Amino acid sequence: MAIDLDKLSRDELVKLISDAEKALKTLEARRKAEAKRAAEKAAQEYGFSLDDVVSGGSAKGGKGPKGAPKYAHPENPSQTWTGRGRQPNWVKTALESGKTLEDLKI
Repeated sequence: MAIDLDKLSRDELVKLISDAEKALKTLEARRKAEAKRAAEKAAQEYGFSLDDVVSGGSAKGGKGPKGAPKYAHPENPSQTWTGRGRQPNWVKTALESGKTLEDLKI
C-alpha cells in the first residue's frame, strides 16, 4: 500500500493520521485480548484461573490471601477467624468456658 504523501492535501493528511491512530488502537485492543486469552489458557493448564495467578501471593514467602472466615465471635459476628494461625483471644476465652470450635463455626 504505497501512498504518495506529497500529493495529499493538509486535510487528507490529517484524516490519514487520524485513521492510522484508530487502526493502531483497534490492533492494540485485539492483541491485548489475544494475550489475555493465551494467559488464561496457560493458567488453566496448571489448574488455576488467571485471577488466581495475578492476585495470588508471591512465590518467595509473600503473604497469600487470608482465606474465608470459618469461625465468628458468638456475641460480635464482625470478629472472625479463618482457623489458621494463632487463635484470637475471643476463641481462647470461648474454649475455656466450655464451648467447642464447632459451636463457633459460621
